[in-house]
Amino acid sequence: MTTTPLPRRHTTLATDLGDLLAVAEGAALAGLYFPVHWHPPADDQIGTGISPTGDSVFETTARELAEYFRGERTTFTVPTVTHGDPFSEQVWSLLMSVDYGTTTTYGAIARELGNPGLAQRVGRAVGHNPVSILIPCHRVIGAAGSLTGYAGGLERKARLLALEEPPDVAASRLF
Repeated sequence: MTTTPLPRRHTTLATDLGDLLAVAEGAALAGLYFPVHWHPPADDQIGTGISPTGDSVFETTARELAEYFRGERTTFTVPTVTHGDPFSEQVWSLLMSVDYGTTTTYGAIARELGNPGLAQRVGRAVGHNPVSILIPCHRVIGAAGSLTGYAGGLERKARLLALEEPPDVAASRLF
């Protein structure tokens, strides 16, 4: 028996950082967007609105995000699907290799791609990441260690990085 893949659909997931717009395509998460996201999807790209209950993609995403925010999860198992240009897909793939509790820079990603001059283009691709948190664009910082752009807002980026901060680093802070 052949089954037809589920069409695009969306829901709202409540998290510790506020409600997130979650978009699924078939059996994969295709988008996870904060309110006032810099590059939200067009209304005609998110599909039908549904309840997260009863949809395995949304239920798994909600459970894994809750575990992540409680400090119980460092990786995600929810399948993701993206539809970027080849360069963006390369950048997003490299983001997936940035481990929990670590950071990288736009320049380091550009060097991994073979051209340090691509840092700004890397920044654009990072900023257009459609699956926030699961594809960890929040782990990319400025060359001097500064918090730079985040499509969900710098305050959220700071909170995500603080959540992932290794205990020894957090214990060494004076404030």
